[in-house]
Amino acid sequence: MQMPSQIVENTPARRQPLLMAGLAVLMLLAVIASLRIGSLPLSTGTVIESLVAYNGSDEHLVVRTLRLPRVLLAILVGAALAVAGALMQAVTRNPLASPTIFGLNAGAAFAVVTLSFVVGLESPLILVIAAFLGAVGAVTLTYLIGSAGSGATPVKLALAGTVVGILLSAWVSGILIFDQQTLDEVRFWLAGSIAGQSLSDSALTLPFLFVGLVLALAISHQLNALNLGEQVATALGQDTRRIRSLATLATVLLCGASVAAVGPIGFVGLAVPHLVRLLMGPDYRWIIPGCLLAGPALLLAADTLGRVVVAPGELQAGIVTALIGAPVLILVVRRHKVMQL
Repeated sequence: MQMPSQIVENTPARRQPLLMAGLAVLMLLAVIASLRIGSLPLSTGTVIESLVAYNGSDEHLVVRTLRLPRVLLAILVGAALAVAGALMQAVTRNPLASPTIFGLNAGAAFAVVTLSFVVGLESPLILVIAAFLGAVGAVTLTYLIGSAGSGATPVKLALAGTVVGILLSAWVSGILIFDQQTLDEVRFWLAGSIAGQSLSDSALTLPFLFVGLVLALAISHQLNALNLGEQVATALGQDTRRIRSLATLATVLLCGASVAAVGPIGFVGLAVPHLVRLLMGPDYRWIIPGCLLAGPALLLAADTLGRVVVAPGELQAGIVTALIGAPVLILVVRRHKVMQL
């Protein structure tokens, strides 16, 4: 009997290592562009010099203190959102599964806005804790509702997540409409932005991101069994309940920490896994590492583009991903049918 890893072994031409190298180059280019482009344009040589031979000049100071921390945070968040989306799609066998669909973003926003309305947000640490707990609470509620009755199915989970997201978003909108002070405190965070965030303020989320990514990589080879269906996976000797539990735990860690760090950013967790699957094939041993590279590349590109389109102002990365991401995903789906898991 073939094991799941053997069933997906024959991906076209076994080209995954070359594709992974290509994604790594793409991410590197996105990093360089993010370090170069901004209100103060810099050359590639200046950027490299600031990293290896810092001299305290204004250009080097901008790279070291402003752009480099921003790039590192975008890499972590982009990787986390993309990997979380891949895990959710594998666990639910639902091509529409994403942090947005399952209410994680709405849960984080609900907690942050409610806390701001009741007691105010006095420190970034409080914001991070509130957002993380809100995201965890939302996904827990989604799974409880989706599992009621005859058990969880992809359709039930998607519907439950949509309902939870709508209810929590309605609460958030109601508070923001009637309370200007709360709106002033959280509107920048709600847009989903890498700008203005720092690694020190988001330090609490880093352990959760790291644990979630390591866990996702550790179970990536077992996710292939889930795509074969519950009965087939069980017949192959896979403990599907354990796999789903670990994948769900990793998803909650990654999504909760990401939303807590930079706010709700859509599209990355939905589309990147499909794009990587189109390149790599159905093997999650390659999809998860591919998302680790493609997610940051997309988020860095969106963040960089946001500095250009409204210069000298800046458009938040969450807005850019929504504007450019949806048409791209529709085009890819129509041409390549990547929605079939």
